[in-house]
Amino acid sequence: MNNFLPGLLLSALPLLLCTQPSLAAKDTFYPVGAAQVDITPDYPIRLNGYGARTRESEGVDQHLFAQALAIGGDKTSLAVLITVDNVAVPAWLRDEVGARLAKTASLQNERFALCSTHAHTAPMLIGSCPNIFGADLPADQQERIDRYTRGLVDKLEQVAQAALKDRQPATLTWGQTKAGFAANRRTKDGPTDHALPVLVARDESGHIRAVLASYACHCTTLADTPNHVCGDWAGWAREYLERDHPGAIALVALGCGADANPQPRGNLELAKQHGREICLAVDDLLQQPLTPLGQKPDCRVKPIALAFDTLPTREEWAARAQSTNHWIAYHAKKNLARLDHGEKLPTELPYLVQTWNFGDSLAMVFLPGEVVVDYSLRLKKEFDASRLWVNAYANDVPCYIPSKRIWREGGYEGGFAMIYFDRPTRLVEGTEDQIVSTVHELLPSAFQGGK
Repeated sequence: MNNFLPGLLLSALPLLLCTQPSLAAKDTFYPVGAAQVDITPDYPIRLNGYGARTRESEGVDQHLFAQALAIGGDKTSLAVLITVDNVAVPAWLRDEVGARLAKTASLQNERFALCSTHAHTAPMLIGSCPNIFGADLPADQQERIDRYTRGLVDKLEQVAQAALKDRQPATLTWGQTKAGFAANRRTKDGPTDHALPVLVARDESGHIRAVLASYACHCTTLADTPNHVCGDWAGWAREYLERDHPGAIALVALGCGADANPQPRGNLELAKQHGREICLAVDDLLQQPLTPLGQKPDCRVKPIALAFDTLPTREEWAARAQSTNHWIAYHAKKNLARLDHGEKLPTELPYLVQTWNFGDSLAMVFLPGEVVVDYSLRLKKEFDASRLWVNAYANDVPCYIPSKRIWREGGYEGGFAMIYFDRPTRLVEGTEDQIVSTVHELLPSAFQGGK
């Protein structure tokens, strides 16, 4: 059954006009393909991201898409990146798509990355922020979430296969620019990361075939009303980039923006404004000389376990179950039920750290979760910031990932938000050091020692 709007788009990339001169024979060519698929639901569904919503979606302001970029030929060089208009694609879904691609395309786990745009105006998925509404959902609403989730797994496999089929010789280059609308939402004039890294694929004539960009900011320009499907600023950035480069596929991901909101925010026109800012910055960068990537990506991954802090006692859960805050009470009642059934509450959170590096020219880091800005700022001090690209919301969005500073400050990102993700308590203070240490293990020494 087709669970999406009519007009499913699996796009191979035609040649398109560009002002860049033709590429010289000395340039390195990779097999590169890109495709996208419409993942907009054609029925009402609960949207994720805002707990105040009490009804299913009531309209569509913009279609949602998933894009895939396939780089390389055989299984030793192939890498696939998927971007998805959704608040949080969970690890199990990413793993299911990866398992299918491993079987059909021999794609290795470390060579598959999936990035969520964290749009708060996209459908709920199974296992994604399960406590966001502080209540069990009616059976018919849950059925539509289940149906959409099953369909999304199929669509992500399809878009990856379409990108693989679309591969043609292309060069890869990259550069960095800036956008200024991200603002620290915890502290006025607090730290932000305004970097806007861009990867571009061009065919043998120099025409643009695909563009990937990421920015460290929540996709929360839009509030919980109107209750409409939309891609927020990331969706509009993609739409404007594809308008400016007809036939190209634009992929948009997020950096470490867990504590950054768009400013100003609050309506559809502002989402379009922020999307235009991203587009204009990227368009300007594309007219400038960029760094060529002359080596196939070296991809590495390491699963680690992040420890939770001391778990609440049964007595503490019972006290929380009486809270007048229905989210706190709902979370506590779920954990009491688990204890009553003899279950042990988890003491660790599975966490997958992933890196891709193209020789010594570019190092990409993929971190799961809602990662706060301190991570990218620290990594750019400990590595060469001019060759480092840090992505968050990658491969899983299990919860907020606080830095040591934010852990000590507490608050929403520091630990309170764990109730919405159905985690038993906050992570330990040493989480930041453990994750950063793992990145150091995975990236070659050529990138280490900030400049």
